[in-house]
Parts: sequence; C-alpha cells; structure tokens
Amino acid sequence: MGVNPAPSHRRSRDAAQMACEVIESLEVLWERGRDAVSSSPVSASQLRVLYSLEREEGINLRTLGELLGSAPSSVSRLCDRLQALGFVERAPSPVSRRELELRLTSHGKAYLLELRARREEALLAAIAAMTPTARKALLEGLTGFQEAVDKTASGHQREAADGAVRFA
Repeated sequence: MGVNPAPSHRRSRDAAQMACEVIESLEVLWERGRDAVSSSPVSASQLRVLYSLEREEGINLRTLGELLGSAPSSVSRLCDRLQALGFVERAPSPVSRRELELRLTSHGKAYLLELRARREEALLAAIAAMTPTARKALLEGLTGFQEAVDKTASGHQREAADGAVRFA
C-alpha cells in the first residue's frame, strides 16, 4: 500500500499546478489581445529584451545577455530585429568607444505602454467577473506569492555572491 504525500505537500503541488494553468490562460489572453490590436507584434524573447532595456537603460549586449541567460550572438540578433522595428537603438558608450549602449526608443516605450494598457484592460474585465471574496483572496495570494518569489530570488543571489567570494 502506497503512502499518501503529506497534505501540505499535496496542496503545494495543487497550487503550483493551478499557477501553471493561470499562466497559460494569461498567455492565451495576451496573444488574443496582441493579435487583435498590435500592428507589429514581437516574440516573447523580444519582449523580454524590451522589458530588460526598460529596467536597465543603457546596458551593453554582454550585460543584456547575462540578464537574459542568452548567448551574445542570439541577443545581438534579437536587438537587430527590434532595431529594425524601431523599438531599440544602439549608441556609442560614453565610457568605452568599443561598446554600444542599448536603449528603448520612444516607439519602443510607447509599445510597452500600449501593451500594458491592453493587458490591464483584459485583467480588469476578468477580475470584475469575480466575487469580492475571490478578488480579495486573489490579492492576498498574489501578494504572498510575490513576497515568496522575492525572498527566493534574493536567497539565490546571496548564494551566488557567496560562491563567487569563496572561489575568487
């Protein structure tokens, strides 16, 4: 006779599975909105580049590659496509003549604003269909989830920094 997993472990698995289903639903919702409204959609990888450049204005290709966990050649091709769309510009670095800085153009910033507005509109419509109790539970759950992600991420960053110090 098999042993049942502990109830808390089973609830964690159920929560993780539900989170995956919600993420997939959001991806479908985003795709529908992008297909219906956007005249120049970008891929998920290109969108990650735009978000990274928005947060880290003026970084170079090497740093962007590190942020994305991608090879420099892949990042360069992504930036080429985004530059062709008018979303990204490359400019000489004031620090090093050998480096180029990457920045969002006003067109790229406008694209992200429009994208976020469409996503917020879709989320508001879905959330409005929920009961007040469900909305409150969603807010509490998402807040707790974000805090756990932040805690986990900062723990991984500390471990990486400790490892770098130990092996330096």
